[in-house]
Amino acid sequence: MTSHLAPTGGPVSDSPAGADTPPTRTSTHTSTHPSGRGLALVTGATGYIGAALVPALLATRPVRVLVRDPAGLRGRTWATEVDVVVGDAGNDDDLRRALDGVEVAYYLVHSMDGGDFAQRDRELATSFARLAGDAGVSRIVYLGGLHPDDGDLSAHLASRAETGRILLDGPVPAACLQAAVVLGAGSASFDMLRYLTGRLPVMITPRWIDNAVQPIAAEDAVRCLVAAANLPPEVNRAFDIGGPDVVRYRELMQRYAVVAGLRPRRILAVPVLTPWLASHWVGAVTPVPAALAKPLVLSLAHPVVRRERDFDTYLQDPRGIGVDAALARAHAESPPDTGPANLARTAGAVAACVAVGGLATRPDSRWYQALAKPSWQPPPASFGLVWTPLYTIIATVSAQHLTALDRDGAREEGTAYRRALGVNLGLNALWSILFFRVRNLPLASAGAAALAASSADLARRASSTGRHRGLLLGGYAAWCTFATALTTDITHRNPDSGAPPARALGRALARAVGEVRAAVRARTGRAS
Repeated sequence: MTSHLAPTGGPVSDSPAGADTPPTRTSTHTSTHPSGRGLALVTGATGYIGAALVPALLATRPVRVLVRDPAGLRGRTWATEVDVVVGDAGNDDDLRRALDGVEVAYYLVHSMDGGDFAQRDRELATSFARLAGDAGVSRIVYLGGLHPDDGDLSAHLASRAETGRILLDGPVPAACLQAAVVLGAGSASFDMLRYLTGRLPVMITPRWIDNAVQPIAAEDAVRCLVAAANLPPEVNRAFDIGGPDVVRYRELMQRYAVVAGLRPRRILAVPVLTPWLASHWVGAVTPVPAALAKPLVLSLAHPVVRRERDFDTYLQDPRGIGVDAALARAHAESPPDTGPANLARTAGAVAACVAVGGLATRPDSRWYQALAKPSWQPPPASFGLVWTPLYTIIATVSAQHLTALDRDGAREEGTAYRRALGVNLGLNALWSILFFRVRNLPLASAGAAALAASSADLARRASSTGRHRGLLLGGYAAWCTFATALTTDITHRNPDSGAPPARALGRALARAVGEVRAAVRARTGRAS
């Protein structure tokens, strides 16, 4: 079971206000802050909201975090100031250790992967509420998403709503805060907004582009979460939270364009773009994965505006940050969008590889036609049908991976991947030269094996920023492995294929490279 932080501002749970108040529990917490406030547990502390919440809580109380991998805390300035419990929110023993001595517990965990995520969410919330009660926790705080009371909810929205109801029905008083779009540098909602607006001067969108939304600045969302820890013990209900402005999502995009110094966007809303298609469209255009884009898109399928302002009475200053100020701050704190530049570079490198390999390849030569080939070799036309999408995948996935590394500030990993990609594309073009120009089948087989290993390495590297990227490049590695087997078989079938001796190899390779260069110059001259 895999648990993730719910997408900020996405379709997370809601619960009806006015639920029955459970019996008050006496907290058994022992760790206190100089302010006299007890220990807070934050689940999902490596996610966007959780990571922003921890330092705000540390100013008022001691904090413990539950993480599956402590490596996710690297680079967090507060990592040494918190008590870290390594474990899974789906494991009762881990939860007991994490909840021991806790006064207030923040539940920011959701299952976002495939399968029966609703059942996993149900089990997670039920166990958390039960074990929090056993541990004597005084308050549970949950961040959910705004949604209409009378609309047909998607599976994700319905699961979030059920999570909130489970927490409210548990033995510990709960505060379920419900927010729409959260505007902050790094939030999934803001990333979707800024990448769509920045990368598409003209776009076709679903009809939800004209739905009303009430965004909230990330700072205000965190401020509300901190305040929720101090609610009176008898409070057990959901609260709507939001900023002071209500806008249509279309207007939100145009206002971000102004903040980012972009020209007004041309937006055409159409009724035929389903949430499924829209989520994959968002996943293709932005770094937001389709699996995360889907609940974000579905959360905007209905107007999401506060229906009550009851939580304002628990805030020292209920005035929130306006949309323009929140957009400006989020934009200023966001790293530059290097996606278009990375795509231009990777596409250029792949195009150069294709050009060199294409000029070197001679499937119609008498030498190649005379080679003995296995019966399982695909027809010649199939190679172009396979390589065209593979080259597209190499360019786009590599650009997405490099952009994700840039966004995370992982410069060394980005540099290493660029080098690995350069080596891979060099090996890719070199195989054609060794096979068709140098005509050294043993070397071509060795080159194909090196290319397959390099492709597998690319897939491994790309998977660090998204499993789907590793799987896509894994298809490239699988094809290169097949090509290695085919080249090796042809080599064994043609032991006297006329391969040059070792002393003549250098001259043959130099001659082949010269021929390819001459062909490139000839084509360039014709094009000009």
